[in-house]
Amino acid sequence: MSPGQIRFATLWRREVNRFMKIKKQTLGAPLLETFLYIMVFGAALGSRIKHLHGIDYILFVIPGLIMMAFSTNAFANNSSSILQQKFQGAIQDQLSSPASPGELLLAFSLGGFMRGLAVATLTFVVSVVLVGLPVEHVLVLVPSLFLVGFFFAQLGVLIGVRAEQFDDVAFAQTFVLQPLIFLGGVFYSAALLPQPFETLTRFDPIFYMINLVRYGFVGFTEVSVGLSLLALTGATLALFLVNLRLFSRGYKLRA
Repeated sequence: MSPGQIRFATLWRREVNRFMKIKKQTLGAPLLETFLYIMVFGAALGSRIKHLHGIDYILFVIPGLIMMAFSTNAFANNSSSILQQKFQGAIQDQLSSPASPGELLLAFSLGGFMRGLAVATLTFVVSVVLVGLPVEHVLVLVPSLFLVGFFFAQLGVLIGVRAEQFDDVAFAQTFVLQPLIFLGGVFYSAALLPQPFETLTRFDPIFYMINLVRYGFVGFTEVSVGLSLLALTGATLALFLVNLRLFSRGYKLRA
């Protein structure tokens, strides 16, 4: 391995070890939360709603829950990790190290990505065992989940860099991210909403991510798969370039 690869692997391993040391909190708690959603919405509402668009209600809901688990954990890991290291002053040492801004950014990004992937994978396994969740379009599902995870990992980095206290991270997660996810169609179809709420839902970017993942699992979508993938790719790349510029400048990272 080259020196650059060794530096990157070390930084990435540090981020993974960080959340694995407290896996009851970082992996167990989100998995329990998702399991409770499946039980409540599957057992309680599923017995009343039965089907949406010809799909069992519980199967309609679970893809959104998997996407939600992936996104929220990737975001939470990176935003809290960067903010914590800013308070400790450790981030300044890393910026002064031989590691390039790109290596640092990728290490942080993949740390959050791996945490989100771990929770999403565990949720998927539980869903297959409990309700037999299918995978209809794996060639759409894999890039969709990769882009979703990487997008929210980048978003977590951006919020962590800009945040000055932990309340800033909590505000973004509670008052921005969570409402957008819940109103993006995790538990319902936008087609069932009256106007103007159906139209307003389509202004929620997470609506398109949920539909991509849902199409990958159960073959149903309310949006264009190709255009949604293209837009998500562009948004993820743009966010990565913004973060790379912030790391290169040391914006709110250097004392």
